[in-house]
Amino acid sequence: MQYSGWPESGELVVGEVDEIEDFGVFVDMLEYEDKRGLVHVSEVASGWIKNVRDHVNTGQVVVCKVLDVDESSQQIDLSIKDVNDHQRSDKIQEWKNERKADKWMELAFGEDVSDEQYSTVANALVGEFGGLYEGFEQAAIHGPGALDGLDLTDDEVEALVDTARQNVSVPYVQVTGYVDLTSTAADGVEDIRGALEAAGGNGEVPDEIDLEVTYVGAPEYRIRVQAPNYKTAETELEASAARATEAIEAAGGTADFHRERRTDEE
Repeated sequence: MQYSGWPESGELVVGEVDEIEDFGVFVDMLEYEDKRGLVHVSEVASGWIKNVRDHVNTGQVVVCKVLDVDESSQQIDLSIKDVNDHQRSDKIQEWKNERKADKWMELAFGEDVSDEQYSTVANALVGEFGGLYEGFEQAAIHGPGALDGLDLTDDEVEALVDTARQNVSVPYVQVTGYVDLTSTAADGVEDIRGALEAAGGNGEVPDEIDLEVTYVGAPEYRIRVQAPNYKTAETELEASAARATEAIEAAGGTADFHRERRTDEE
């Protein structure tokens, strides 16, 4: 995806070295339509430069910082030296992600997708999430709910979610806890079974959460949660243990939640 507007001063941009002169380097800006910037020789690298070609090559992909934009004269001043290694790495990864997302748009809506539909969907995702890739990532994690409120048709939402879940590698984290469930009632086995069903969420766990409750060894049960981030995982783990505790205590039993296991693995 290429933007039709102009970059802003201070923004990091990805470009390809198009032409090298003694006074500087011309860079085609890969994220913007028909935009070309100039890196003055003093902004190519720190220190004195004898030969610009010792530092950049034609066709090389570079990350630049936008120093100044003059729309009236169609001039964009850039700097390569003002971008550190960490910024360069992050920006290149961001650019690569956006290129992936651009291809996913074609998968979602077909190679012959109209410019109008592409722009409508892309602008909606960029406006809400800051980028196409981030939009696909949220759709993969949270499903249609992530796109609520966007000016998209049901078919467009379905296409985005289906494509996202087939192509986006979502980072997940896993946390584990244990709960001891005991009951001395005559139907204690049923009480414990009910507590375990409560711990499992009774089928109401969000789509992005993978919650598993398994037997370890009486009276201990393992609760394992996989989620997009630690905060969500920890919250769901604690909620699962709380549901089990409430259910078993309501039946006259007891529960004890702990993070480390107490019985030996089978």
